[in-house]
Amino acid sequence: MSGIPEVTITQLDSTSASSPAPACTVRHHVPAIVFALGGLTGNYWHDFSDALVPLFVASRRYGGEVQLLVSNIQPWWLGKYEAIVRRLSKYDAVDLDRDEKIRCFPRVTVGLRMHKEFDIVPEFSPDGQRLTMTDFTAFLRETYSLPRAAPISLKQTPEKKPRLMLLHRGHYRKIVNVPEIVKAAEKAGFEVAISDPRFGVQVDELARSVNSFDVLMGVHGAGLTNAVFLPKGAVVIQVVPYGKMEPLAKLDFGDPIVDMELRYLEYSITAQESTLLEMLGPDHPVIKDPESVHRSGWDKVAEYYLGKQDVKLNLERFTPTLALALDHLRQQ
Repeated sequence: MSGIPEVTITQLDSTSASSPAPACTVRHHVPAIVFALGGLTGNYWHDFSDALVPLFVASRRYGGEVQLLVSNIQPWWLGKYEAIVRRLSKYDAVDLDRDEKIRCFPRVTVGLRMHKEFDIVPEFSPDGQRLTMTDFTAFLRETYSLPRAAPISLKQTPEKKPRLMLLHRGHYRKIVNVPEIVKAAEKAGFEVAISDPRFGVQVDELARSVNSFDVLMGVHGAGLTNAVFLPKGAVVIQVVPYGKMEPLAKLDFGDPIVDMELRYLEYSITAQESTLLEMLGPDHPVIKDPESVHRSGWDKVAEYYLGKQDVKLNLERFTPTLALALDHLRQQ
């Protein structure tokens, strides 16, 4: 993948006279993990799916007593997620590309292993740890000192309103009738706040904000990654764009959210709720035959269904989804 250099592993015999292994200039008493930044990191979802979750799985067994050796090091990235990285390793990360020392470790893991998209398969955890996504989200709540481990209990406090965070995208895949959605949610019994997290926002600030909500709602996109900061038992509503995008939505968010022990609700957009219908007309293959678009390849799928589409939710269709979310919180 672009931006990720290969690491060459060479086995040398320290007893060989012709090509002996070089002498160590630094001896470490802790193991090491070698991994690279780059590729798609910088996208919030990929930061978690491709790097932070696999790094958690690889390093958690060491309790911070592990050295990170990072190729294509990105200081801004390590700074953005400093709180997480510092809890996984007590030591400053080593810039593998510029480090000239010969370091010796008792054990080295080369590369990170992604079990599934934004998810953990317990059976694949090293050393039989059987880590889960609930372990990861609990780790994040500890890391950022998030106060809520459970959502509102409407059984105990029926007079209170559950809080719903509506993610508002400023570009493609945005909800064009946000005011109407807010009114419908308020009428259903929610306290609603609109959020538009920007790239430069501090993660600790965002984590505390999301943790204060009981429901996170948004169109398929990186913003739903913030489900990791919700209290266990909270609700996530994913609005799935038109175009047979349900399998992707389930893979990227549906399955991981369930594995976080959150309630997952999915609302799929119809052609009549998509701005693509007005843009292209009812007879265009993008509207009439989404399966043919998928058969043509990912580029066209991404271009139209992810890159050129906004959505206008039909309130009559959508209101039952709000009712399901509320009913779930009444059972907590």
